[in-house]
Amino acid sequence: MSELYLLTTITDRKRLPRFVSIYQLQGIFTSFIALGHGTATSGTDSIFLDRSEKAVCFSVVTETIWGKAKRVLRSTLQIDVPGVGVAFVIAMSSIGGRRELAFFTEGQSFIRGEESVMRGTERELLVIISEQGYNELVMDAARAAGAHGGTVIHARGTGMERAEKFLGISLASEKDMTFIVSRTSEKDRIMQSVMLKAGLTTPAKSIVFSLPVADTAGLRLLDEEEPHAEAASGGETEAPAEKPKM
Repeated sequence: MSELYLLTTITDRKRLPRFVSIYQLQGIFTSFIALGHGTATSGTDSIFLDRSEKAVCFSVVTETIWGKAKRVLRSTLQIDVPGVGVAFVIAMSSIGGRRELAFFTEGQSFIRGEESVMRGTERELLVIISEQGYNELVMDAARAAGAHGGTVIHARGTGMERAEKFLGISLASEKDMTFIVSRTSEKDRIMQSVMLKAGLTTPAKSIVFSLPVADTAGLRLLDEEEPHAEAASGGETEAPAEKPKM
């Protein structure tokens, strides 16, 4: 069974269309693009440090597709030459919903299986992609299930015309991407709340997936708090919804 990864690509904005074209030729049709810039003085060879305007592209790929795309990036774009760009993958643990999984992996021959689990991880990064302007609805849903806060960036989606085929709805290209770090034990509850209260049947039209977090700093006070659900319900919990799987 192929593993699923979040492919993250960083390059300067003028090169981005070539990256996207290469990805589409490899069967990577859906991507989310945010803009940024480098931070250091000019003259450095590092793609991370030079001051040129950057684009960050997020895509979901299988292990097989990533291997093919990496070879093409090296042979066609010479990505290993300093200054061209960088691309890396992060293992995914779950995607909320079967239709959403099909939307992300069209043409990649992914075989759906159980959730991936990285042993020993106490936290997960939840990535929620929603229609622009609905991040408060997303965060209200997440907080209701125990999330403490999140970070929102604006992005533009590619391949959104395929949404009706897989999701039964149309999606706008302009997106908000909300990043929330949660306890692993609370991940499913937060994902389920977002899917129910801010999912595809709501104006936010959110899609959510998770990535395992190996370690953190700056969350010690949250670790010392009692779990939100027990404090809010007096120890009573609702019957769990269907567990999101890949």
